[in-house]
Amino acid sequence: MEKSEKSRRNFVKAVGAVGVGIVAGCAVAKKGGASSRRSGAKYMGDFVAPKLGTVRCAFIGVGARGSGHNSQIAEIEGTEVVAICDLYQDLAEKAKDKCVALGNGTRHQDIKLYHENGDSWKKMLQEVKPDMVLIATPWVLHAPMAIEAMKAGAHAFVEVPLGLTNEEMWEIVDTSETTGKHCMMMENVNYGREELIYLNMCRQGLIGEPLHAEAAYIHELRGQMNSERSTGSWRTHHYSNRDGNLYPTHGLGPVAQYMNLARGDDNFGRLVSFSTPGRGRNLYAEANFPADHKWNQLDFKGGDLNTSLIKTNLGRTIMVQWDETSPRPYSRHNLIQGTKGTLAGFPTRVAFESGVEGATDSHHQWAEGDKLKEIFEKYEHPLYKRLGELAEKMGGHGGMDFIMRYRMIECLRLGQALDQNVYEGAFWSAVGPLSEASVAQEGAPQVFPDFTRGEWKNTKPLGIVG
Repeated sequence: MEKSEKSRRNFVKAVGAVGVGIVAGCAVAKKGGASSRRSGAKYMGDFVAPKLGTVRCAFIGVGARGSGHNSQIAEIEGTEVVAICDLYQDLAEKAKDKCVALGNGTRHQDIKLYHENGDSWKKMLQEVKPDMVLIATPWVLHAPMAIEAMKAGAHAFVEVPLGLTNEEMWEIVDTSETTGKHCMMMENVNYGREELIYLNMCRQGLIGEPLHAEAAYIHELRGQMNSERSTGSWRTHHYSNRDGNLYPTHGLGPVAQYMNLARGDDNFGRLVSFSTPGRGRNLYAEANFPADHKWNQLDFKGGDLNTSLIKTNLGRTIMVQWDETSPRPYSRHNLIQGTKGTLAGFPTRVAFESGVEGATDSHHQWAEGDKLKEIFEKYEHPLYKRLGELAEKMGGHGGMDFIMRYRMIECLRLGQALDQNVYEGAFWSAVGPLSEASVAQEGAPQVFPDFTRGEWKNTKPLGIVG
């Protein structure tokens, strides 16, 4: 066996083993946190980093998700791709060729590649010293890579979730505060057109005081079990070893920002969680793989569907659901309910107590479909007005990916606070370990750590940026 192939196989085995170790060692999530900020650290809630004329970008992981980050970042003005790291040499080289072509001979012409083994990313950080690092790797690597990137002097941008345990989230927060580097979890759904419109409508007071939200990630992904070296090769092990909401942030991120959670008004309080029995993955493995296949050697203990209920400090509620197994249509749910009305997604619909002008007379009927055109045009988010047409051409989940990536670069170049701070990523991701702990304790309430150490009260709500 060639050395590079042996390194790759050992790396994949290590990722699986780490995943099991994290789950076994942290079934009960840490409820508290560090009592005080580290010496010399600063609060990062409204943090603005020094402007960067050109953002020198490096990438760790350029597979299914990372390749999209790589190619679109390379097209955004003011970027210079300086390094690419992936476990697989062919993926690293393909990503480099794409960037060089997009650079048209003026940018991205000196890209260093790293792919020798599972630790090549550490070498990349020390040799290249990038301004920002985009991390799209298996979940168990998100926290360690983000922490090392910040220590190496880079802003870290991490795929969801930010980390798998509250201990990891605390270490990310502490490292960001100590180094003065951003660490943003790249929650792309916050940049969807519907989500941006609803954020604007909430800020304009159309639904009154928000009282309740519902959020979900319902996405049947059993087919990923057929993958040999992509997402399913490592993600499938999580379904076997963990029971809770393993992927909460796509639905939760937008509604948390509607409610200004961890930003001045209110914050996450506690959570209870329950899972259904786990059936679908075992049945799928039996029907689609030989009896001696690795997936038929696993017992998928994680429930097919998890429902968690969050209560905030002010007593508001959020229902969060997750299901990547059941045969049902895709949904992120996306509902926000207030004293004057309700905004909902999947399907998109709106109801106000006094009715929706030109569509309904009262809250007893939903305004939906073509009847929403006029009100959506009226409350279109300024960011989407500016970037929406280009985003649709660039693609990526309907354009939300491009808007997110564009804003990341724009904020770094203009010296603006990011749209999502490190604490939000930690709070949203904490639903994972907290739900696992609650499920393991028959629905016992779990208290959210306050990753801001009380500073959320002084943090500005996300503005309607244009």
